[in-house]
Amino acid sequence: MNIPFREDSKFCSFFPSSKSFLAIIVAILLSTCSLSWAQDSTAAAGAAPAGAAGGGDAAKGETLFKNNCAQCHAPTDERIVGPGLKGATTRNNIQWITKWVHNSQAVIASGDPYAVKIYNEYSKAQMTSFPNLSEDDIKGIFAYVDKAGAAPAPAAAGAGGAAPAAGASQSSGPSDLFMIVLVALVVVMLLVLGVLLVIVTILSKAVSGGDTETAAKGDFMSRLGNSLKGIAGDPAIRSATIWIFILLVMKVTIDGAYSVGVQQGYAPKQPISFSHKLHAGEYKIDCNYCHTGVNRGKSAHIPSANICMNCHGVIKKESPEIQKIYTSIENNTPIEWVRVHNLPDLAYFNHSQHVNVAGLECENCHGDIAKMEVIQQRSSLTMGWCIDCHRKTDVNTKDNKYYDKLVQLHASDSKEALKVADIGGLECSKCHY
Repeated sequence: MNIPFREDSKFCSFFPSSKSFLAIIVAILLSTCSLSWAQDSTAAAGAAPAGAAGGGDAAKGETLFKNNCAQCHAPTDERIVGPGLKGATTRNNIQWITKWVHNSQAVIASGDPYAVKIYNEYSKAQMTSFPNLSEDDIKGIFAYVDKAGAAPAPAAAGAGGAAPAAGASQSSGPSDLFMIVLVALVVVMLLVLGVLLVIVTILSKAVSGGDTETAAKGDFMSRLGNSLKGIAGDPAIRSATIWIFILLVMKVTIDGAYSVGVQQGYAPKQPISFSHKLHAGEYKIDCNYCHTGVNRGKSAHIPSANICMNCHGVIKKESPEIQKIYTSIENNTPIEWVRVHNLPDLAYFNHSQHVNVAGLECENCHGDIAKMEVIQQRSSLTMGWCIDCHRKTDVNTKDNKYYDKLVQLHASDSKEALKVADIGGLECSKCHY
């Protein structure tokens, strides 16, 4: 069948302009990629000077600092027990600093003016000597201090002074990758639309029996409008669209119903900015030191102010956050911490049973607390989540004679390890009164 097709029709005239349009799109894509590469190159160039200062190994220095210095000094200009170390290498040379670290009392006894000034300023507190640290070790420590002290500078432009999450992008708009993908999708949609219009035009000409003059009269936009009207008027397409909309609404409704009462991701602002990342992560303070009930009862207990004062009666007393603890004690009012992990009253949970008997770590339910600046509920803590854990978790029967008979009975019926579900872990009365 010969299908008449006029090359001078207005539809055909659309293709030269479409080629120009596609050329513009490709140019935009290339310019976007070039901009992205240019930004990466600029960022790399800007990051180059951030190397270790004074030839010291900053990575090794970070470890040495955290193991030996972090209890009394901050890498910034913040005062803890001793002075902040930011800018120390500009105030004194590395040889003087080495002598001070090896034996500060000897430097003070020599009458050094700066050493005597620091000694008197900090209530004549004697600094621990570290004669085992070499000059290279000390250079590494202060290379880390210089690097850490300079790190917050780029974040100063952040709105409201809010600290960005680690590794988060600081771009104020959509990422380059997002824009590239978006433009690519638009190009693909235009190409698909063009192909569909070609097919519709060819079929229309074939059905019209060669009436090419009439087909040539309509411009591109009118043919597009007619095609869309035809699609909208199709009963099958209308029915499919309505059913898809109904199913999507049902899915959203059901998902919303399942999420009622689930606080996963909940991270409220606390009355005092307490950092678990600092205390449990960097300083390695055991969870049991503050949460005293975790091994003894149902609740892990929220620490009282006197536990905080065991350390902060001496350390960082001038901090505005620590002053809130002093105010609480002076006014004899408790600190109103906001509870993060909260089970409903109908569910029974005992911390000591899971920690002492099962041998679970805090991370099993609470996530990697040592890396959280602000505590967040990481697990859903739903009934399904608990049951799934009871089905998969092996019972800790080692050195516990209570389970000897149960293990023998289980081994006679099954080759799999004894699970919590096998000893009543799925019974309703275990968790519900």
